Amino acid sequence: MIYLLEDDDSIRKLVVYTFQNQGIECLGIPHPSIFWNKIEEELPSLILLDIMLPSEDGFSILKKLKQSDRTNQIPIIMLTAKNSETDTVSALDYGADDYITKPFGTKELVARVNAVLRRYTASSSENKELTYKNIVLNVKKHTVHVDNKLIMLSIKEFSLLKMLLENVGSVVKKSDIMKSIWNYEDDIESRTVDVHLKNLRKKLNDDGNLIETVRGIGFSIGRKQV
Repeated sequence: MIYLLEDDDSIRKLVVYTFQNQGIECLGIPHPSIFWNKIEEELPSLILLDIMLPSEDGFSILKKLKQSDRTNQIPIIMLTAKNSETDTVSALDYGADDYITKPFGTKELVARVNAVLRRYTASSSENKELTYKNIVLNVKKHTVHVDNKLIMLSIKEFSLLKMLLENVGSVVKKSDIMKSIWNYEDDIESRTVDVHLKNLRKKLNDDGNLIETVRGIGFSIGRKQV
C-alpha cells in the first residue's frame, strides 16, 4: 500500500489512478490530520509526500516520520512543485529517498517508486533478523543464536530453520521444503528432511521442541493449537 499525501484533487486522483492501473494499491490523502490517523491504523510500504500542505508542511511531516522508531524505515518520496536545489537538498538531508518535481510523467513516477521499493526490499532481506522466543536467525550474517548462544548449523539446517521462521504460525509443507531447499519435485527423498530436522532440533536443545511435526503435512513453529 502506498500513501499519497497531496491536497491537489486532480494530482491526487491522477496518481492514485496511475498506480491502481498498475495493480498497486494507493490511497490518496488530502490533509495531514487524515494522514496521521491512517499512519496510526496501518503503515504503508511507501509514502509520496507533497511539501506545500494545509496546516503542516511536508518537511515537518518528513522529519517526524524519520524521527519515529515506528515509521523511520518507511521509504518516502517527495512529490512537489518546489524545485529549488535548496529544497531538494533539505528533503534528502531529512531522509527522503527521492525528490520528484511537478509536473511529472506518470511512467517516470512509477519507475522511480519501483526503484525505491526494490532498494528497500533488497536491504531488508539482507539485514533482517528472524526471531521466535529464544531463537534469533540473522540472514545477512548467516548466524543463529539460541538464548544468546551461537549455534552452528549446516547450510541445509540453516535454510530449513529460516523457512520455518519465515512462516511462524503456519504449517510449512514437506513438499514445499523439498522443492525450496533440495530442488526435489516429489517425496522420494522426503526422509532427508526428517533427518535434517532431527539434527536441527538437537542443535537447538530445548528450543528444538518449538518445531512441531504436523503429521501427513509438514512442520511448524508457533502454530496455535486448536
